[in-house]
This record gives sequence, structure tokens and C-alpha cells, in this order.
Amino acid sequence: MLTLVPTPIGNLEDLTMRALRTLREADVIACEDTRTTGVLCAHYGIETPRTSFHIHNEHRKADNLVARMQAGERVALVSDAGTPGISDPGFLLVRAAVEAGVTVEALPGPTAFVPALVASGLPCDRFVYEGFLPHKKGRQTRLRALADEPRTMVLYESPHRLVKLLGQLAEVLGGDRPAAVCREISKLHEETARGTLAELEAEFASRPKVKGEIAVVVGGAR
Repeated sequence: MLTLVPTPIGNLEDLTMRALRTLREADVIACEDTRTTGVLCAHYGIETPRTSFHIHNEHRKADNLVARMQAGERVALVSDAGTPGISDPGFLLVRAAVEAGVTVEALPGPTAFVPALVASGLPCDRFVYEGFLPHKKGRQTRLRALADEPRTMVLYESPHRLVKLLGQLAEVLGGDRPAAVCREISKLHEETARGTLAELEAEFASRPKVKGEIAVVVGGAR
């Protein structure tokens, strides 16, 4: 059996009781980074063995994990933070498990884009999740494709590329497009900055340094 277990994106108390029980009862925890998951396990006294499963070895490890599940083992899959498979490794293992007839379940729990979306103040009855845009090849094509998107858009970005992203969005979508930058969700210095794309670009460009995990929410085309 394969269980996708969301883990806290900030506050360690965001781990559900069901997720905690699943991690304790699993035969092995497949981790994006065993050290990061080790901190969580140590905090909760979880002694389940851990094995790495990340973007650099997922093709090689998927078959081994599927074979273990076919032999009756229970595998819990986690990413460093949030729900596995959302801009993190997971899809390949889920697909391999499904094709092999292994039972797959996904637990509800923490993910960054949902709190960012609902806290943005922008319409959230219809939205599109874009994740990380390509760094180079295909980036402008993706940006232009979003210009006429009527739904609210949610993107992820690293702190050192945030100002560049806001500038590119303002250039392609219009500087007056409403948006929100959600930073350090569920952590001590959580922040949601709201305004137009032009205002947000100016705001974050004026800061000496931007830190933390970031979700950018942009209003759809009118």
C-alpha cells in the first residue's frame, strides 16, 4: 500500500493525527530528503526507517518501492514540506503503483497554494495552479498564455527570483493587475502582501533581501 502523507510547511503542529499514525505504522517512509524528514520524525518520536526518494533517483527507486509494496509492505511517501506530488516528487511513484495494482491513498493536509489563494482576497471559486514557471526555455510562452486567463492564478517562486517574476507578470499581464505575495506560510514571519503587480514589484525590489517559500496569486483577466 502507498500512502501520500502531507507534512507541515511551517509549524510542526500542522501535522494531522492521521498522518502521524500513518508515519508510525508504515514499514518505510520514502522521503524527498531523509534529513529534513528526520527532524520531523525526531520531534514526534517516529522511529520508522526512512529511504530517499527525490527528483534525482525517483526513476530508479520507484520499481524497488513498488516491489516492496507488492510484497505487502506499507510505504508512506513524504516531500520536504506540503503534499507530495505538488511541485515535488511523487507522480512517478503513484503512477507506477497504480499500474502495478497497488492501493494508493492520499491524505488531506498542508499545501502552500490553498492558504495563499484564500488569504489573497482574490476570487477563489475558480483558479488555476501553475506552480513554478520554467526558468528559461518556454518561460515567455507560459507567461503570454496566462495573459488572457480569466481564473485566479497561483504560482510558486524562489525568493531570489520573486522581483523578476513580478516584473515579467506586470509587463505581460499589466502592472495594474491585482495580486498577492504570500511568504513563509505557517511560519513565524508569515506575510501576505497585497496590491497591484507594479506595486508589489516596487515593494519587494526595495527590500534588501527576500526570504522564505513564496506563492504568488494573480487576479484573472477581466
